[in-house]
Amino acid sequence: MGTVRDILQVKGHAVYSVHPDNTVFEALSVLVEKNVGALMVLNDNDEVVGIFSERDYARKVIVKGRASKDTRINEVMTENPFTVTEKDSIEDCMVKMTDKHIRHLPVTDERNRLLGMISIGDVVKHIIDEQRFIINNLEGYIKGTR
Repeated sequence: MGTVRDILQVKGHAVYSVHPDNTVFEALSVLVEKNVGALMVLNDNDEVVGIFSERDYARKVIVKGRASKDTRINEVMTENPFTVTEKDSIEDCMVKMTDKHIRHLPVTDERNRLLGMISIGDVVKHIIDEQRFIINNLEGYIKGTR
């Protein structure tokens, strides 16, 4: 089925992040500017300390009546996010995302360094592209053009 590495080769390794001391408003500005649904939260040593998503904003800021300009990311981020490696299969990612009810998975190496991030959209796109390739090959085989 493919691996996380396959997705990152197409998507790239760019990851957008904020510092734990940034305000929620600053993080929301990055989400809008970059058109993404989640940001990694990195400390001064570029170590992953959490993830901040649109879901965190909805559940921990808006519903609680907090002000985004007065609330720090470290107050509302999800700590210790679930991660995957480049070697993990797409199927494993789907299972993890479904079981944990999450939409974003940071990709780390064996030393826990951040290499990228994949979303449920990336996983679905990969599966659709893979199925399209298989269907085209099967059609070519049946028609005798391959």
